[in-house]
Amino acid sequence: MAIFPAESRLGKHLPHVKFIYPNAPALHITIYGMMTPAWYDFLSPSASSINHEQDEKGMLRSRQQVLQIVRDEMETSNIPANRIVIGGFSQGCVLSLLTGLTSEYRFAGIASLSGYLPLPEKIMDMATDANRKTPIFWGHGTADQAVKYEFGEETVEFLQKNNYAVDFHSYKRMGHSASIEEITDLLAFFKQTIPEQQPVTAKI
Repeated sequence: MAIFPAESRLGKHLPHVKFIYPNAPALHITIYGMMTPAWYDFLSPSASSINHEQDEKGMLRSRQQVLQIVRDEMETSNIPANRIVIGGFSQGCVLSLLTGLTSEYRFAGIASLSGYLPLPEKIMDMATDANRKTPIFWGHGTADQAVKYEFGEETVEFLQKNNYAVDFHSYKRMGHSASIEEITDLLAFFKQTIPEQQPVTAKI
């Protein structure tokens, strides 16, 4: 199963995987001065690095919402955590990384697209050992103007220094979006982390 806070059409290529696309609530965004669907508030209009002011309260609130989805699926659909990938794009990427690094559940993988490191000053204090070896896919376009490509590089460098297994994919001339090349790489990641299970036959 893949919990992906950013709708995509990946499911048609992976019929054995259940995709869940949570909807972000409407929030008042400080830098826009208006209500819009978002997982947390944007506080810094011109951040120069991943060490910018972040909406910790909003991030942690949304983290709990995603973890509740995980618990519900584990209980009602009998899907083990090691068959679940947490992933997302932009804010969904940030939320997925926060959820994956700090969860007590050992996930199959974390898919991070065009985002940045959440709460860099305290994330390692919040991190659990459950996903220290969980594979992390990171995709980022070099022409991204919404979330700077350098933010992705900083995040990957930070994670690798802390011994996380991050596979960094850089896409030339791609903006704050996706490309066929990135989707192809992401599909390969899903097939590796959530392989199709072979039916078990009983021999008598």
